[in-house]
Amino acid sequence: MRAPISVVIPTLNAQTSLAGCAAALVEGVEAGLIRELIVSDGGSNDDTQQIALGIGAEWVSGEASRGGQLKRGCSAAQGVWLLVLHADTQLEAGWSNLAAAHLQRQDAGYFRLKFASAGLPARLVAGWANLRSKLFGVPYGDQGLLISRALYDEVGGFSDMPLMEDVAMARALKGRLRALDGVAVTSAEKYERAGWLRRGARNLWTLLRYFAGTPVDRLALHYRKP
Repeated sequence: MRAPISVVIPTLNAQTSLAGCAAALVEGVEAGLIRELIVSDGGSNDDTQQIALGIGAEWVSGEASRGGQLKRGCSAAQGVWLLVLHADTQLEAGWSNLAAAHLQRQDAGYFRLKFASAGLPARLVAGWANLRSKLFGVPYGDQGLLISRALYDEVGGFSDMPLMEDVAMARALKGRLRALDGVAVTSAEKYERAGWLRRGARNLWTLLRYFAGTPVDRLALHYRKP
């Protein structure tokens, strides 16, 4: 029997993080859970492709749009389950046992968020993210998504959009998302570069504007401003 999970990772110049993300997945390979690793790239001009091919990943490429990249990657996947991860996220040890247990369920799963940074700001932002996920059912992509192919297809899959594809998916899965008792450790680089308060406020404002109906292309232009 083939391993059930296809891992899909969207990348764009991820040479510094991709190998670490993949290394944390080894326990899933050893447990017989991971069938394949698909890297869906958006036009990297660094060593991302060489690293991906070096770790045995299938390479899929196209325009830079995280929703579109995920859509292409999931379309190429052959597993009956999909595990979607960001390249700068690493699952903590023991995740494979939790994933194996979740495969017996019908709903989708996500992990608790933790930043790869010490200090109070990192804990506060991660705490808010986990509370938001629990209360409102809106985990972000850096918390991972473990979903059956059947459920993924039922809700229409990822939309080809430059951002908020994770929120759109969470809304489509309303009532069918479950927090797994494991941790996804994600990079704090963007927060540390922009400032925890400024970055957090920008993320929240972007989310509120999205819920209010602001076009995603307009949100993307504002979100990418330095």
